[in-house]
Amino acid sequence: MGKKYFVTGTNTGVGKTLVTAGLLAAARQRDLKTVGLKPVAAGCVQTADGLRNEDARILLAETSLPLTYEQVNPVALQAAIAPHIAAAQEQRRLSADRLAGFCRGTMMQPSDLLLVEGAGGWRVPLSERETFADLVKILQLPVLLVVGMELGCINHALLTADAIQHDGLTLAGWVANRVTREMDCYRENLQSLQQRLPCPLVGELPFLAEASPQQAAAYLDIDRLLATDN
Repeated sequence: MGKKYFVTGTNTGVGKTLVTAGLLAAARQRDLKTVGLKPVAAGCVQTADGLRNEDARILLAETSLPLTYEQVNPVALQAAIAPHIAAAQEQRRLSADRLAGFCRGTMMQPSDLLLVEGAGGWRVPLSERETFADLVKILQLPVLLVVGMELGCINHALLTADAIQHDGLTLAGWVANRVTREMDCYRENLQSLQQRLPCPLVGELPFLAEASPQQAAAYLDIDRLLATDN
């Protein structure tokens, strides 16, 4: 049934969508069947077809299976804030079980690479009692961590890695993404993370302003990702 991963980040705005779409684009260049899912998207705009999120649209564009927007993004929330707060404003309640059900329906379709993108970081709440980690635990997906390379990234990355492993899940790989044009001691930070994170580095993105998934794909090692145990 192919490889399946959950994509999380050290924070919001670290390039999860760019990395996810880039990996899907790299897989499509190999004529592999791809699926990108964004179960919950906050920050949607009203269109004639309903609420739509730009990140989810990017993933849909890199999905080779004939999926609908609603299959890629089953829960669309209007406000660009934490999902559980946006849901509360719309008098909706997010549930890890329900989101897992949405994902499983699509995950049953044969694919070579399926990526489920979270929102924000690992501990972002879904409700008063659940976080995105609960969704991943239900789905039992290995995790790909996107690290925003900036001041403080070592602490953020190691704390996130510890949390993922504490939750009994596998950290399958990580991607370094330069989110700022300049970073002091970039190479030293990268080396520190390579020495301490218990998984392979599967991509190193330079600072890319307005990057396309195809541009990102050139910096991502799809072979190394597909070679990980899953």
